[in-house]
Amino acid sequence: MTLDTEDLAERGFVAPERLGELRRVAERFSVALTEDVAGLIDPTDPHDPIAAQFVPSAAELRVAPEDQADPIGDERWSPISGIVHRYPDRVLLKPLLVCPVYCRFCFRREQVGKDHGLLPPTALEQAFDYIRARPEIWEVIITGGDPFLLSPRRIGAIVCALDAVPHVQVVRFHTRVPIVAPQRVRPALVAALAAEKAVYVVVHANHPRELTPAAREAVGRLVRAGIPVLSQSVLLRGVNDDAAVLEALFRGLVAMRVKPYYLHHPDLAPGTGHFRLGIEEGRRLVGALRGRVSGLCQPSYVLDIPGGYGKVPIAASAAAPSVGAERWIVTDPAGAEHPYPPDRKAEG
Repeated sequence: MTLDTEDLAERGFVAPERLGELRRVAERFSVALTEDVAGLIDPTDPHDPIAAQFVPSAAELRVAPEDQADPIGDERWSPISGIVHRYPDRVLLKPLLVCPVYCRFCFRREQVGKDHGLLPPTALEQAFDYIRARPEIWEVIITGGDPFLLSPRRIGAIVCALDAVPHVQVVRFHTRVPIVAPQRVRPALVAALAAEKAVYVVVHANHPRELTPAAREAVGRLVRAGIPVLSQSVLLRGVNDDAAVLEALFRGLVAMRVKPYYLHHPDLAPGTGHFRLGIEEGRRLVGALRGRVSGLCQPSYVLDIPGGYGKVPIAASAAAPSVGAERWIVTDPAGAEHPYPPDRKAEG
């Protein structure tokens, strides 16, 4: 069962006097929560980090000058319906544009949850034809929307079609389902992911409270089936803009046998300015993890350059050039600086 705006008021997640503004938000941006997510929200906490991610607020009606309807340039790189081909060796395949929950910071919030729903069968076949005709495509990333909302039969058909393309070597699913609707990760769904090619699953979690026993069990079903699981998170003000929270999140994921893959700087999606931090603040938070957690717990801190120019790492470097050829100053986790190569010790 999913909850809509009216349900949120009935559950006490929003005050009755706020219902009008929430309805205005819902007229523009889709709203839905699962029971699993609703069960994590503390209605007595006005700054609850789970509520901040999923319960709409009037702040979404404020559009900043820098906001963009298509902040990462999907439309620019979409040659046909259902395909985004931004990088030469990989494409996004979007078989549907619906989700079990709608994140209030979503970079595709202008697209998802509308009337589109499923990609029509003819358009899906055209998308497969596009992939088949381009031998440079090595990896296909299935996203949306949330592809794990498809039936196991449909998921299996997509995997089978891509498995049969000789030049496609990697198939990757991006999904929130194992975290927000873990009961959907049943044996039939796991079996549908079986292929001769490498199939990866990337889950999305932003706060350690999302790593519930049910989510751990859902991820465990995937891992026990031999499917590598990675994660992506978004750095969000009021949710995880704290080094201790990020540390707990990434440690929790690794303990579930999930490798943190990306920590995204928030995109310039309309009405999401209240979530955004500056890059320098993000760098400080990411830098604070260095030395506190192992490399297994450290994702790449990345920015999708607005306008569709690609994803780039933006974490501060620990190494900076020094005066003189081939000399560097390297900063250790405690903040001390060291020359590289090391200074030669005095003889004698």
